[in-house]
This record gives sequence, C-alpha cells and structure tokens, in this order.
Amino acid sequence: MPDQNSKKKLIGINIKKSVPKISIIIPAYNTASFIKETLDSVFAQTFQDFEIILVNDGSPDSANLEKVLQPYLDKIIYIEQENRGTAAARNTAIYAARGEYLAFLDGDDIWFPEYLEAQINVLNDKKCDLIYADALLFGDVSRKFSTYMTKAPSSGEVTAESLLSAKCNVITSGTIVRREKILQVGLFDESLPRIGMEDFDLWFRLAKNGARLDYQKQILFKYRVRPNSLSGTNVARIERSIRGLNIIAGKYELTATEKSILKERSVQCKAEFELEKGKLCLINQEYGQAKIHITAANKFYHKPKLTLIKWFLWLSPKMTLRLFKTLRPSEFSFISMSNLPK
Repeated sequence: MPDQNSKKKLIGINIKKSVPKISIIIPAYNTASFIKETLDSVFAQTFQDFEIILVNDGSPDSANLEKVLQPYLDKIIYIEQENRGTAAARNTAIYAARGEYLAFLDGDDIWFPEYLEAQINVLNDKKCDLIYADALLFGDVSRKFSTYMTKAPSSGEVTAESLLSAKCNVITSGTIVRREKILQVGLFDESLPRIGMEDFDLWFRLAKNGARLDYQKQILFKYRVRPNSLSGTNVARIERSIRGLNIIAGKYELTATEKSILKERSVQCKAEFELEKGKLCLINQEYGQAKIHITAANKFYHKPKLTLIKWFLWLSPKMTLRLFKTLRPSEFSFISMSNLPK
C-alpha cells in the first residue's frame, strides 16, 4: 500500500467529514517557491466542495516546503513519502482520495477562481469522464506561444488515435476525471521510466478502454514553464516523446490504424528532434553538427527556409548565428537558458 512508503501523513482538522465532490491531487517536488500561490488559487475557487491531497515526493526542499505549508496544514491532507516519481506521488494521493472526481494540479501552476466550477459544468453538460481546459503559459516561454493549445492544439474528438497523432493534447493541470474510471484502468503506471510519459500513458489507456474524453478551449489556469521542470528543453521533450511512443508500441495491442498513426508520428518526432538539435548546436557554435541535423530534418520537412539555413551555415556560420539571435530573440533566449548546466 502507498502508506507503507510514507514517512508522514497529516489530515487537517478542518477537512470535510462528508465525502467531497472533488479530490484535488497535488504532487510536490522542488515547488516550495511556488506552492503558496498554487494553494491560494485553489482556496479562491468559486466551487468549494473539494479536498486537497498534497504529496511531498521526497523533495529536497522539504524543510522550506513544510514551512510554507504550515498555515494550510489544518485544511489539507499532507503526505510525505520517499522519492518515487510523479506517477507514484499521484497514485498515493488517488488511494487517499474520497471524491467522485479527481482534479490534477502541479505544485507550480495556478487555477483561475472559476476553474473548478467551469470544468464541472462542462463535464456534466457533455456527459464525459474526463475534461481538460486551455492554459495561459507563463515563465520561460517563447512569446509566440501564449496558451497551451496554441503550442499543442486539440482538434476534433479525443480518441486513442487522436492522442497518438497529437491532434489532441491533454494538459494534466487542467484535467478533471472520474475517479472510478481511473481505478478501473489501473492508475498511473509507476513502472514507466521517469520521462514524463505517465500522463499520456494513462489518458491513452482511458481512451482505449472506452472512457469519454473531451476538452474546452476556455483559458482557466496558468501553466508555468520552467527550464528545470519536468518539461525541460525542447530537445529533451522530443526525446521523451520518441521514447514514449516506443513504450506505447510495446505495451499495447494496437489496431492497424493506430500502428500506422504511431509510425507516422514517430517519423515526425524524429524530424522535429533533428531540427531542435540543429538549433541547439548552432547556439553552441557547433556549426558542422548544426548543418548535419538541419539537413536531416529537412528530408522530412522539405522547406526552402531550412535549405537556405543549411547554405548560410556552409557560407558563414557566424553570420547565421547572428541572424538567429536577431530574428528569433525569444527562441534564442529560451534555448540558451534551457541549456544552462544544472
């Protein structure tokens, strides 16, 4: 059981004795600097029939985290466990949850006051098992991406196929799901490598097992982008996607259509990886490698712009770098910051 690995479990004296409608699941790891703002956004909700379960997943900032949490401990369920990863932290909270619905929230994101009310209303209106919303991106993010769905759109029906093809992209901090459905399909898979794919794996498994997933495009919360967060750099993100697709291919019995989609998506991810790797090599002034990666990417994209960049790298690599700094300053800044040594 999850509590066997828990050092501490505190149940606040002001926790509702009656069964709440929603259990809010918050894993915490290196979020002491942000958790107050996150919790304040929950307590400011217009919909108040909830409980909060916060799991400290063996965070190295535990002393600071618990200091910040002190004013909230009478109103939340606080569990501290040895570090076992985000999947295990969320599962620990799910086992402790009593609500009909589970609302997932990362320890550095911020809900707008109407978040829960709007999500529950749409979930009931659409009669679905899972609903997710759009988010305003803030922190270390390129200016061209203002919301999550601008960067990772959702279009059409949410199915196993549309998840594989990335036509639909679920954002965990904006997700509310029926607890019963999560229990039926087996929670987050703690055996997966810690590459940030446990969320996608669960949403895919829900869709494969007949759960009804849907979304709304209303912006209901703020999603924090951090270079040292689980999302990490673009190169690392795409590497995780490739590994995740390989995991899905080996883990599930896919239909012929799903296999075809997965193969196409894998090719696309590899091309995207080559492009992002090329940008990173350019910034690191590894011009020969930059040209190799951009050439490989363009075998998929066939874009005149990439052909032009390749020739610029051949003729004057330093000028190419200066042009990138000038024409794409926000992207240059983001890649540079993301590549700082930890």
